[in-house]
Amino acid sequence: MGARLPSPRWQRRPDARPQELLDAALALFVEKGYAATRLEEVAQRAGVAKATLYLYYDNKLELFKAVVRHALVERFDEVAQAQGRRRIGAREELAALLTAFVERVASSSLSGIPKLVMAESGNFPEIARFYHDEVIRRGRAMVVAALERGAASGEFRPVDTEYAWRIVIAPLLLAIIWKHSFQSFEPAPLDLRRHLEAQLDILLNGLAAPQKARKRT
Repeated sequence: MGARLPSPRWQRRPDARPQELLDAALALFVEKGYAATRLEEVAQRAGVAKATLYLYYDNKLELFKAVVRHALVERFDEVAQAQGRRRIGAREELAALLTAFVERVASSSLSGIPKLVMAESGNFPEIARFYHDEVIRRGRAMVVAALERGAASGEFRPVDTEYAWRIVIAPLLLAIIWKHSFQSFEPAPLDLRRHLEAQLDILLNGLAAPQKARKRT
């Protein structure tokens, strides 16, 4: 009998491959964009053969959907579940929602996904439609629920929630675009927590002066 070959020092578990593929795909989508990312590169970065990638995903669109569902949709669902369990006021609830977005998306590599979708939606409407249906609708529902709850409890004045929800989230989307487009030209990094604090101050308290100060003018 011939000599037995030594066992490899490590061996990838079959159930670990999808996660490695998703991690590699996320990194490449953020670095290169949707159009420029090739499946061969994803497989190479994940350390698998291209044929292995096709065992899990039929094409780049299905891989992109899997990345978004795993990286973003699951996080939105976790936040929605926490929202349903919390017994706090509407102001605290809205602040908690936006804070969760900053911590889980805007401050991480996931922030590249919304920018990617906005940048490439014209050439790839299928990814924009998917992102709208899977991610935006979830975020809109959570913000609208907080606004409506606040109006019902008297914490907020009634507003047109079908448009107000966009105004609530727009500053954080701008921060993401700034982070990936203009940050390198600025002397200091964008502090997303300070950005959120300023946003919440203006959003929840408005720009009106205190009552006593207004009486003196």
